Amino acid sequence: MLTADVRAFYGIEKDWALAGFFETEWHRQMMADLRAAILAGRLVAITGSVGVGKTMMLNRLQTELSASKDILVARSLSIDKPRVVLPALLTAIFLDVSGDADVKVPTQPEKRERKLQDLIRKMRKTVVLFIDEAHDLHGNTLTGLKRLMEIVQAGDGVLSVVLVGHPRLRNDLNKATMEEIGHRTTKIMFQGLGDDSRKYLDWLLKQCRTKNTRQGDIIADDALDLMVERLSTPLQFTEHLTRAFTEAYKLGAKPVTREIVEETIAIGYDDLDARLARLGYNAKTLAEQFDTRLPEMRKFLKGHLDSERTQELGQMMRQAGLPI
Repeated sequence: MLTADVRAFYGIEKDWALAGFFETEWHRQMMADLRAAILAGRLVAITGSVGVGKTMMLNRLQTELSASKDILVARSLSIDKPRVVLPALLTAIFLDVSGDADVKVPTQPEKRERKLQDLIRKMRKTVVLFIDEAHDLHGNTLTGLKRLMEIVQAGDGVLSVVLVGHPRLRNDLNKATMEEIGHRTTKIMFQGLGDDSRKYLDWLLKQCRTKNTRQGDIIADDALDLMVERLSTPLQFTEHLTRAFTEAYKLGAKPVTREIVEETIAIGYDDLDARLARLGYNAKTLAEQFDTRLPEMRKFLKGHLDSERTQELGQMMRQAGLPI
C-alpha cells in the first residue's frame, strides 16, 4: 500500500484495490459461458494462478447472479479448506437456501439429503454453490459433491457447483484416478491480462490518480512497458507499482523511470519455487504428490539437488503437467 506522503507527491488519490473491476471481452464471454453452465446444473472448475483476478471476478459474478430471478447463490465461507468435508458444504447450502441462520440441519444422512431435495425443489430456482480455494479439497469431498448434485437432480431440482482454485486443481481433475469427477467437470482456465496488460495499467492509473494529474508526469511510458514485459497478473502489477513509486519517492524522482522499475522488480521473481507457488504448488504439496522427502524437494526448488535426481523429479513433474 502506498503511504499518504507518496500518494500526495504523485497525485494518487485512491488505493489500487479500490479501482474496481477491469473487464475484457474474454471476461464477458467467460461469465456468459459460466452462467449457461450453472443453469445446466454443471460442476465447473475455474482455475488460475495467484493474483490473476479470480476472487474479484467471483465476487462480481456472485453479485450479478444474486440479482437474478432464476438462480440462488450459496457460498462456502469456511477458511480451513483442507478440513472441509461434505457435511460442512451441505450446511452452507441449507443456510443460504433456507435463508434461516438458525436452520436445523438433520444429522442423519438420509433425512438430510431428502430435506435438501425438498428445499431446492420448492425454491424452483437453480442453486449454485461457490467454493473458493477448492484446490485444497480432498478428492472424496469432490466425489461427494458430484453425488449430491445427482441426488438434487433426482428430486427435480438443479444444483450446480463452481470450484475456484489454483491450476493445481485442474491438474488434479485431469488425473486418471479422478476420471469420475474430472470428465464430468467443465474446466475454465482463468486467463491473465495477456494483450490487455498495458490497457489495464493505463486504466488502473487513470482510476486512481487525481483528475489534474497526467500519467506521463508520474511514471514514464517505458517504465510501464517494462512492467508489461516482465509481469502478467493484476496482483503483480499493483505490487510492483507500489514498490516503484515508493522507491522513486525516496529518491525524489518524478516521473518514475524504467531504471527504478527494473531495480524494484523482485529478485527471484522467475525462480522455479516462485513460479510453482503461483500455481498452488509449495514444497510440501510437491513432496506429497511426488512421494519424496520435504528437504529433498526444497533442495530441488532451490537448484541444490544433484543433477541425476533433479532430472528425475523434473521429468515426473512435466508428466504431471507442471510447467517447469
